[in-house]
Amino acid sequence: MYVGRPPGSINIAWYEYPEFTPDVQAFTSAVNAEANDFNRSIVLICRSGQRTLDAALALEMAGFTDVVNVVHGFEGDLNDQHQRSSINGWRFDGLPWEQL
Repeated sequence: MYVGRPPGSINIAWYEYPEFTPDVQAFTSAVNAEANDFNRSIVLICRSGQRTLDAALALEMAGFTDVVNVVHGFEGDLNDQHQRSSINGWRFDGLPWEQL
């Protein structure tokens, strides 16, 4: 299900299969438990950079002050053949990552 991640990152899912419905309170509480500081930088990444937009808004509304979204996500935008990892994204840009 997960394609890869930056080394040392902590996985806190915005939502999971099969519901695909965010639990905002659970998500913000889990991030707060890991960060332990509303002023700590929080960097969000998902496959395409889309899910993390809503997650970032939820964190900001919960009081986090330094939330960053990786715009193109881990795999990036779709190309003309509807495939990822060929135009942009964390992995395409050669940034460090590890397989789960």
